[in-house]
Amino acid sequence: MSLRSSLLALSLLAATAPAGASPSVYPTGVTRYDPALAYNQYVLFSGQDRKTHLIDMNGHEVQRWDAEGFPPVLLDPALTGGQRGHVLVQLASTPGTSNEGNGLRNQSIGELDWNGKLVWQWGAAGAAQDAYGAPAEGQPAQVPGGSAKQHHDWRRLANGNTLVLANLVHPVAGFAAPQVLDDVIYEVTPQGQIVWQWVASEHLKEFGFTPASLKLVRGGHSPRGKAVPYDFLHVNNLSVLGPNRWFDAGDQRFHPDNLMIDARAANFIAILDKHSGKVVWLLGPDYPAQLRAPAALPRPVDQIVGQHDAHLIAPGLPGAGNLLVFDNQGEAGYPRVSVGVQPRSRVLEIDPVSKQIVWEYTGRDSNLPDWGFYSSFISSARRLPNGNTLIDEGMNGRIFQVTPKGEIVWEYISPYFAQTPVAGAGKAVRSNWVYRAQPVPYQWVPDGTPRSEQAVIPPDPAQFRVATH
Repeated sequence: MSLRSSLLALSLLAATAPAGASPSVYPTGVTRYDPALAYNQYVLFSGQDRKTHLIDMNGHEVQRWDAEGFPPVLLDPALTGGQRGHVLVQLASTPGTSNEGNGLRNQSIGELDWNGKLVWQWGAAGAAQDAYGAPAEGQPAQVPGGSAKQHHDWRRLANGNTLVLANLVHPVAGFAAPQVLDDVIYEVTPQGQIVWQWVASEHLKEFGFTPASLKLVRGGHSPRGKAVPYDFLHVNNLSVLGPNRWFDAGDQRFHPDNLMIDARAANFIAILDKHSGKVVWLLGPDYPAQLRAPAALPRPVDQIVGQHDAHLIAPGLPGAGNLLVFDNQGEAGYPRVSVGVQPRSRVLEIDPVSKQIVWEYTGRDSNLPDWGFYSSFISSARRLPNGNTLIDEGMNGRIFQVTPKGEIVWEYISPYFAQTPVAGAGKAVRSNWVYRAQPVPYQWVPDGTPRSEQAVIPPDPAQFRVATH
């Protein structure tokens, strides 16, 4: 490593413990990196600057789109006719606002190419044109309620259609609240037509609630002073099962076209039959008590709280067919459950047939205290081809890779800070939170895109000091 590179690395170094809630000053950028043990790739995320960034393993921005995504999705070229570097992003929102955990301000969504040219849009007519100039071919079809209201997830299908997870504000019979913030999934054609939809409230009795819990669900209201309808499920994830060994063995619940969702507010993960819309597989909402001490694996799934990013690991990756999920261990459920006095998160890999945990990651697996890894909301986890897992500890803006044994081999702290009302109890506070991070293979972007793979070695945190003058 050159002297210049060493000085640059030193300027970005982090302590062994992750950047968390306690320090007010800490490094940003890549803080550690072992090229031999990490899986080398790009990483895509939206920062608090409301832009979407593609970075290499040394944290260098190799491309930026001047739009945020909720989340941004860099598309597999197999879904774009071989075109590389296309992204799904939010094209327009109510001026001066952010999503704040729902899609009510999300007016228009769409696809941009590598250079930011508008390829496809869906949402409020004219909104994307105002932001990006020349419109895509044709006008977007009228969307329900006049705006996209997309939130938390969306997926491009092999047939060219796009699955959109959105909000639907309406009254629901049996609820005490006059309006609820319902969750709806639309399948939208390239021409903007809705050809399939699913509404969560129509399947309320399929989500496994006991009579007592269902009474709490129906009797709830939005928190006092919050000008948002009652968000009773807060579905925060939508994934397509895709090919998997369970369906290959004859289990029809795991048909590749079926969908997986999870509901943060209600602590469940479900598989939806794409043909009938019915729930055909369910984990939660009730679990055995959380285990407080390390326990041997495999073991039955215990208390999950406020989870994110549930999906089946894709074929060809270690653990293929198992469920991977970021278990926030925040506070959620009917009635509420929480992790207790030692806040901590974990990533779980679950056999979806036996419903046993077969692998997990916690702070202690990296020789940290349990609270050394914690994000009470947002966040994601994705399996990589070499068996590592890319984790977004969202509320701290920390993205990192761990080996199957928990060794941290790459770590990045987002340098994009802004004032945000999220987690400020109504007051705007400065934060670098990152909703989700996507691993991006090198071959998904145009040839010639730069990349750097230079090791970054952190110092002994007990010796690291900020220079005084």
